[in-house]
Amino acid sequence: MQELVDQIGAIIWGPLTILLLVGTGLYLSIRLRFIQLLRLGLSMRIMSGRDAEKSQVGELSHFSALTVALSAAIGNGNIAGVATAIALGGPGAIFWMWVTAVVGMATVFASTTLALKFRHYDPETGYAGGPMYYIERGLGPKWKPLAQFFALCAIIAAYGTGNMVEANSVADTMEFSLRDIIGYEPSENRVLGVKLGIGVVYGLLIWMVIVGGIRRIGSVVSRLVPLMFVIYVGSALVVLGLNAEAIPGAFVQIISDAFTGTAATGGFAGAAVMTTIQFGVARGVFSNEAGLGTTPIAMAATRVDEPVRAGLVAMNGPLFDTLVVCTITALVIVTTGVWTTGVSGSELTTMAFNAAVPDLGKLAVTVSLLFFSFSSVVGWSYYGDRGTGYLFGNKSVRLYRNLFCLLLPVGAVMDLELVWALCDIANGLMAVPNLIAILLLSPLVIRLTRDYFLRRTADAAL
Repeated sequence: MQELVDQIGAIIWGPLTILLLVGTGLYLSIRLRFIQLLRLGLSMRIMSGRDAEKSQVGELSHFSALTVALSAAIGNGNIAGVATAIALGGPGAIFWMWVTAVVGMATVFASTTLALKFRHYDPETGYAGGPMYYIERGLGPKWKPLAQFFALCAIIAAYGTGNMVEANSVADTMEFSLRDIIGYEPSENRVLGVKLGIGVVYGLLIWMVIVGGIRRIGSVVSRLVPLMFVIYVGSALVVLGLNAEAIPGAFVQIISDAFTGTAATGGFAGAAVMTTIQFGVARGVFSNEAGLGTTPIAMAATRVDEPVRAGLVAMNGPLFDTLVVCTITALVIVTTGVWTTGVSGSELTTMAFNAAVPDLGKLAVTVSLLFFSFSSVVGWSYYGDRGTGYLFGNKSVRLYRNLFCLLLPVGAVMDLELVWALCDIANGLMAVPNLIAILLLSPLVIRLTRDYFLRRTADAAL
């Protein structure tokens, strides 16, 4: 079964999907005149509230909505995902993560603009939007099966990527830390019991947040995301400061290996260029979720009248997530030289931090992983929440939230190799209908964008 799922995953994340993801982002970048670069300053001003809009309808501020999207994106992908990309694809994989992020900013802009244009308001649950709504409303009722398919994949991914996988990572990390602190003998039953207890507490904490809906989620993550960002990035900058002389060489290796592949060295088995690209793009998408269609679900709750303004703010997601956090993680791993040991995942990142700052490095990664995981679960819970509401109606949402929290203890004690593989498939399948819709609706995005900036220029001239 595992072998079959792995083969399906390899097909879904093969060259065609990579071409579709990067190609869509590149196409939109060109048609929108590289809006992600030329309008970056404006997007920052809107996000900070310095460029305010007079009339606003919605539930969250620009900043809160973006932190909900970032809360889901900044998770295992920034610690374990980056390390896995380097361990399997070599340092050059990071370059392709950058490419995915830059062109992905245009994709996120387009998808969020569409989400606000076609969002749905319900008196009971407030605003809802995302690919399922702009597929059905933008392309027409005959496309509804594709919208339903996306919503179903979002629910599956929420229960897997955003739930059991994260709970398992937290339980492993905390159980190992408690073993050091308390000093108990790690028998199989005792380890299982500790992980189950961690999963139960974790589930209760998550339930206390998500039961309050998007307003409570936004309130919590708007405080949590900046805090965890400061803790992790601050710790990483300390490590990089201690290895400052190796940073230029790390950048040179990342760029050169992106086009030549990486030779076998130490415990690293070597990687061809295609392998480097594949792992870079796949882990990049897993990290910033550009093209999957998740960010527009969160941004649809923004208090804004102009869809383009929400799109401008949303494109900061891949910037912060991949170009900042993932790059810093990669530099820590490459400059410390531990990437050749054959170790992968969060263990490799922990090894890199610990190599520079013994004990404190391990603590910094552990604390960051807990923060990242908690925020990721909260963010992903909302994506599944909206997918459930779309498919089965508002009455099903409460059941979804309760089941979501009940599965966290299950994930904490399970062997999730198969779940990981299934999640990769669900993520890939989410991207396909979303990217198809964005490409078909791209003329509308371009028209909305040009209209907004023409009116903005006209208003400034008055």
